[in-house]
Amino acid sequence: MNPQIAAAFAVLPLYLAWHVLLSASALGLGLLIGLPVAVAAARSKTLRWPALTLASLVQTIPSLALLALFYPLLLALSAAIKPLVGFGLPALGFLPSLLALTLYSILPILRNGVTGLTGIDLSVIEAADGLGMTSSQKLFRVEAPLAAPVAMAGVRTAAVWTIGAATLSTPVGQTSLGDYIFSGLQTENWVFVLFGCGASAALAIVVDQLLGLIEIGAARRGMKRIGIGLAALLIGTAVAITPLAGALFGDDKAAYVVGAKNFSEQFILADLISDRLKAAGSVTDTKQGLGSAVAFRALAANDIDVYVDYSGTLWTNVLGHTDTPSRAAMLAALTTELKAKYGVTVLGSLGFENAYALTMKPDRAASLGLKTLEDLSGKAGGLTLGSDLEFLSRPEWTALKSAYGFQFKGMKSYTPTFMYRALSGGEADVISAFSSDGRIAADHLVVLSDTKGAIPSYDAVVLLAPKRANDARLSGVLRPLIGKLTVERMRQANLTVDQDVNKVSPEDAARALAADIR
Repeated sequence: MNPQIAAAFAVLPLYLAWHVLLSASALGLGLLIGLPVAVAAARSKTLRWPALTLASLVQTIPSLALLALFYPLLLALSAAIKPLVGFGLPALGFLPSLLALTLYSILPILRNGVTGLTGIDLSVIEAADGLGMTSSQKLFRVEAPLAAPVAMAGVRTAAVWTIGAATLSTPVGQTSLGDYIFSGLQTENWVFVLFGCGASAALAIVVDQLLGLIEIGAARRGMKRIGIGLAALLIGTAVAITPLAGALFGDDKAAYVVGAKNFSEQFILADLISDRLKAAGSVTDTKQGLGSAVAFRALAANDIDVYVDYSGTLWTNVLGHTDTPSRAAMLAALTTELKAKYGVTVLGSLGFENAYALTMKPDRAASLGLKTLEDLSGKAGGLTLGSDLEFLSRPEWTALKSAYGFQFKGMKSYTPTFMYRALSGGEADVISAFSSDGRIAADHLVVLSDTKGAIPSYDAVVLLAPKRANDARLSGVLRPLIGKLTVERMRQANLTVDQDVNKVSPEDAARALAADIR
């Protein structure tokens, strides 16, 4: 069997289990909220318009944005209630994903519920009233059975939407079938991308068909169909989430949670850290695909225990500094300030730097006579800049514009993988590459020198959460990595994951890196 396919099947039980648990929980909450509101809205024209409008408004928010918005909201709420009750709310992972997907599921349930109830023939309602039925008797004996087929159509729509949107929970730290898609896109592992899409689609189709069976049963008053559909859904859900039993209730709960941002190097380093902890006898969990701001906030809030960040990112984005001190001065200041302001421990630098660098194809740079960023500033008006998804909103870009006065003809944002593809395909003339990326050397790209020193240093540093500040076991396992990773080693590891031929997984690249630094 193809190694990539084998690797995809190996993690399928875990990814599917979390995806099913998350989707089922969100749909269940959506039903608990949506159906009562639908009944109330059907009986009150005053409530109907605001309820449907609010549910529709939620749908206008992109699902990924809705998921991301719940993270800072939960962080703020957790900080507010912790002094009162002694504990905070988990802001990363399952809870923000559950809340966002629940909101996303409500509209079709609410709309179809209202449509089904208001579409009942008035003569039927009058007959029920004439028989002296109470409001609850009328609802459960007359209205609900008649409206059930229409309401079930809404439930089917909500289920398919929820299962699809659950793949987007990866950036907020929730394991799902989306992990295949996000990691596959970053590492150009198209087997993972197709596997994630296919598994999610298959799950949605199966659930939709079982709910369809219940819908037919409701329309024909066939309790057998309803029973079979419900039983299959309940048994299937129970079987699917079985792999989580140990992680949720047993001794398999992760002792350490390792964070990772959304590019190949971060996946490799997270696996390197996780492997060392496992070798020392600890159970670990990895939250990957996190944005820069989310990753640090999660660490400061103790939602993750350890991850690797970069000194320049911390200096500008977290601490808000605009100056560019020397490497040694920056590391010393970071260690002091992060500890004082956030309780975060800087264990040390891994030994390599991954800085932003504006790069070009050699023939394009040569034809324009470009060697430095100063040279580029005079030609930028006729060129297109391609960047990663964060760069154009970061202080580093502001600093570069201020130092060199860049005014590009156009600017486009891509995931890191497609940013390099855009350069090779001619959609971008210049890209905001990463200095430890092996594709710079492999593609023979030209790095334009920063003659004015506008970009700070970006040493890769290991950060520990406040609650792990005195964790001798964690520090002892990770301290041997400090200063041991050269940029050449890291570039080679990154290249093995990102290259088109003889590609390896981040896990295998991490193992090779570990063997190389012993």
